[in-house]
Parts: sequence; structure tokens; C-alpha cells
Amino acid sequence: MTSIDLADVTVAGVSVDPRHFIGGRRVASKTTFANTSPIDGSELGNIARGGAHEIDLAVAAAREAFPAWAAMPTAERAAILNRIADLVEERLPELANVETMDNGGLLRSNLRGVMPRVAHNFRFFADWAVNHLTHDDFETRGHTNHVSWDPSGVAGLITPWNAPLMLATWKIAPALAAGDTVVLKPAEWTPLTASLLADICTEAGLPDGVFNLVQGFGREAGAALVAHPGLSRISFTGSVPTAKSIARAAADNLTPCSFELGGKSPCIVLADADIELAAALAVEQYDNAGQVCLSGTRLLVHESIADDFATAFQAKAASLRQGDPRDPDTDIGPQVHAVHFERIKGFVDRAEADGARILMGGTPNADLGGLYFTPTLVGDAARGSEILTQEVFGPVLTMQKFATDEEALELANGTEFGLAAVVVSGDRAHAAAITERLVAGTIWVNCFFVRDLRAPFGGSKKSGVGREGGTWSFDFYADVKNTVVAPHGWKE
Repeated sequence: MTSIDLADVTVAGVSVDPRHFIGGRRVASKTTFANTSPIDGSELGNIARGGAHEIDLAVAAAREAFPAWAAMPTAERAAILNRIADLVEERLPELANVETMDNGGLLRSNLRGVMPRVAHNFRFFADWAVNHLTHDDFETRGHTNHVSWDPSGVAGLITPWNAPLMLATWKIAPALAAGDTVVLKPAEWTPLTASLLADICTEAGLPDGVFNLVQGFGREAGAALVAHPGLSRISFTGSVPTAKSIARAAADNLTPCSFELGGKSPCIVLADADIELAAALAVEQYDNAGQVCLSGTRLLVHESIADDFATAFQAKAASLRQGDPRDPDTDIGPQVHAVHFERIKGFVDRAEADGARILMGGTPNADLGGLYFTPTLVGDAARGSEILTQEVFGPVLTMQKFATDEEALELANGTEFGLAAVVVSGDRAHAAAITERLVAGTIWVNCFFVRDLRAPFGGSKKSGVGREGGTWSFDFYADVKNTVVAPHGWKE
């Protein structure tokens, strides 16, 4: 069977190449897969479907390009990354519109926040590599210890569909800044903006083979990538079961892995909380149609204010407008894919069948049809039940009451996850007493989704392995080296 040389697809008026990007050139495959928009189910085009062959080509190209890229002075690499950021900003409306069509995210969010963050990812890690990737020398019995970060090799990256380009560049940027070369396998439901990034990289002057893109399915391209002996690093954002499979494959080659996995985070509303603030923060957990790993989907509310909180929450949630994500007045768009939509519906249906009460929503949006699931609040679920312990990844929140801080902490820490948490309190000491006992990688107090790339990001328990951000990213993508120099033996 010969390769199918696809023509460009046009999405939101933007031409997108549906082929892989390997060694600085476009590469076709023998098979393709259809890409559809979650907004209305329309077909966006056929995409090259890669597998082991394309992965072999991409890893070979990345390995060939690695020595020269690794040897390039850090400041020169940083200049190219900053040029990529410039071009992202120039093409920001195109990227935002294509991504909205591809994954159903709000266009206003993509324009104002998500795509600017893509550019920031490149600028931040370029700057960090040049100006902040240092460690003070220290002495050991008169000997000098010098810590440095050496490029490690080829990084295999597998990225999710909920913020495709931003989350991909969160990995791509530090890997490139560290001097690694990259093979990216984006989520098959949302491949388009990664292809546009390949064009941007070429225009910015990134050498051929430094960034490579193979599109396809996890069981084909993804499985071949993580098992490849030519990789030096693997970074994955996604589900726990997939991470376990990756870890098993990587073990044969002892390839280091970084995992950012699921969440079932609590949003704890203490008795001394400002109820209006708490309700507003709780409604924010519906962001991106609930498709945010960090969301505090379990509302844990002190029993003394639970009724007042529920009233305030439902009043604010009722004002949310669900509809076409291209409309600037829309607050909640569709779920990303029919398979995911049915998964969310299944969680809610099973919870109701098991005796939980649907306090709000709980059904597909009958007026919109398609993949639009109404913002949902579930109450009276039995402790330990699926809806309280497993990640739904949709616009579905649960509400539980607690009587004491000990009970709140028991509920909050009572899942296999530990990605994030939200605490709402009117008392600093009370909030601090709660946060110091929460098991989570990120905790927000009286706020939500405030992110700084200087901060460590990652999960505890089964929410992940490792941390990203600042020097933590370089600790993973580089080989950290210590050179010890003696004070004697010199001839000068």
C-alpha cells in the first residue's frame, strides 16, 4: 500500500497540513483518520495516521539533529525559541480559531489566555535557560562542586486534547531550551494546532529534526514511541491507566518518565468562608466544559453554611450560557468527542441509579443537542462511590457536607488522586491549618487557576510523577551533572 499524500485542509479559513512533520519535511502515511469538530460534528479533514514506521523515522531524525542542537550555545537556542513566540503572537487569531474548531474550547479564552500562554511558554523557558538555570558552587573540604544541566537526548512527548497547543508547548519549550530534540504525538482528537506549530518552527529557523510531529492513535503511534530505545525522556499528560502502560514500556529501556495524570480535587468551603466568593469559585470549576484536570470538582461544604452556599451556587450557575464556543457570550461549550460525552453521561446516570440526587443539570442539553452536556451538581452520593472517587472530566460537580476540619480533611484526601485543591476561608490561620494537611501538588486559597511557570506543578499519589516549571522542568529534560574540582594538582 502506498502512502496517501493528503491535500491541506481548511479550518476556520486557515490552511492546515494534515501530514506528519519529520526531519523538517512533511511525510504522508498509508492510512488516515477523520477529524471532526465537537461544535457541530462537521468533518474538518483527514489526517495522516502514523505508527511504528513513522515513529522510527521521527526518532532517527531527532537523534541525527541532537548533537548540533545540544552543542548550540544556550543563548542561540533561546533566540530561536523567542522567534517562535513572536510568530505564535503574529498568528494568534489563526491558532485560536483552529483550536476552537478542533476541541470546542471557548474562542474568547483561546484568544485572551490560552494562545498568549503558548508564546509565554517559549519565552519563559528560553529566558530561564539563559538567566536562571544556575546553582551556586559549594565547597567540600576545599574542593569546588559545580552543578550544570546537560542536554539529555530525544524527548518523546504525548499530550492531551483539553488545551492541545498550550499543554504541548509546556513540554516542548523546556525540552528544546534544555538542548533536547523532540518527537511529539498529539492527541488524535485534536491534532491541528500542533501541525501549525511545525510550520511556525520552520519559519522561526528551528533546525530540521529538532521538532518532529507524528499524528495518530495511542495504541499505534503512542505505543511505538514510548517503547522506542532511541528516547532519553518520556513526558505524558493523560490518564492513570495509560501512564501505567507507558511506564511498563519505558521500563525495558529504563527511560525516565514524567507524568501529569488525573485529578479528583476538592473545593473546601469552611464555615468562616465568604459564601458569595465560595459560590463564584465553585462555578469556575465548570471552566472548559469541566475538561480541566485541576478542577475542584468535589465541593466539600461545612454543614452550617451548606444550604446558603447551595442557593448561591445554583443562582450563579444558572447564569452560565451554554452554546457555540465561537460566540463571545458563551460560557460553556461542547465536550470534545462523542466517546467522551458518553463517558460523562455514564458517570451521571450510574450515580443517579445508585441513589445520588441530581441537584442541577444531569442531562444532555436538549436545546443544543450534539455534545453539549448541562452543568451538573450531584448530591447525596454514598461515600466511596464512583462519582466521588473517579475523574469524570466533564461539567459535573458533587457536593458533600462536613462537620469538622478532621472530616473535611478525611474527605479531601480520600481518593487515589492528589493533583490540586481549593480552600475558601475568611481566616488565614484556619486556611493554613487546612492547607498544610492536604495532599495535593497545587493548592489555591480564596482563588483558582492562578498559575506561574516559576512554581512547581505536578501531582501527588496517582496524580503524577515529577514536577514541571522553572528549574524542575530542566531537572527532568536535562542530565544534571556535578563536577568536583580539587584545589591541588595545577601547574600554573
